[in-house]
Amino acid sequence: MSQELPEEKIKFWDKRLTQLVHHLEAMRVADYVELLQKPHRLIALNFLAGLSRGLGIALGATLLVALVLNFLQRLLILNIPGIGNFVAEIIRIVEQKNGSL
Repeated sequence: MSQELPEEKIKFWDKRLTQLVHHLEAMRVADYVELLQKPHRLIALNFLAGLSRGLGIALGATLLVALVLNFLQRLLILNIPGIGNFVAEIIRIVEQKNGSL
């Protein structure tokens, strides 16, 4: 009986360690540690990520502003009192700023 207890403990810890190894592999800790050991690669990856993020924000904002201006121009065509003058003023300001670039 004393032989079974240590064997059960060994099996238990073997199972737990195997689970831990699988969990660490799933988290890709080794890849992260390897990346931290190469600071030049880490800086380059962060730089590229920043460029991509900035480009995405710029393109997204441009598209959003273009859609809003298109909507406002269509709203101006409807000639709704009160809103029409406001929209016309916004469009005039935007076109004036674009002309000065």
